Amino acid sequence: MDVEEMGPVDYLVIEFPGNRMTGEAFPLLVDLAERGIVRIIDLAFVRKETDGSVVALELRDLGDEVDLTVFEGASAGVLDQSDMDEAGNALEPGNSAAVLVYENLWAAPLAHALRRSGAQLVASGRIPVQALLAALDATEETVPPGGSAAA
Repeated sequence: MDVEEMGPVDYLVIEFPGNRMTGEAFPLLVDLAERGIVRIIDLAFVRKETDGSVVALELRDLGDEVDLTVFEGASAGVLDQSDMDEAGNALEPGNSAAVLVYENLWAAPLAHALRRSGAQLVASGRIPVQALLAALDATEETVPPGGSAAA
């Protein structure tokens, strides 16, 4: 991978309560990768035991209900045990999670152009959907019916 050409890289920790993975979202992830929107850099699975310990899971450990063979080999080795432990800290005991590291390919040309011009990313973040909805609800509550918010 040429770092200068790369788009922003993000990670997600997706918790599956009670270790129940339906697999419904995985074909959508494959579609995003096949269409060149994202590149999967690393994908790992962990489980937080009821005693609080965190164990890495192999694809074969996830059961036969979900076919994840398409993700075999989808690991660049970016994630290590400390990352798995950190992901486990976000989980409730008895639950499992997918830890996904991916490059936003759609943003790579923009990121490359910005780097060439000397620009740097100095902050980044993500707004949880729940927080966005709460902010929108709060905005609606301050607007009188038929009116607009005062500036």
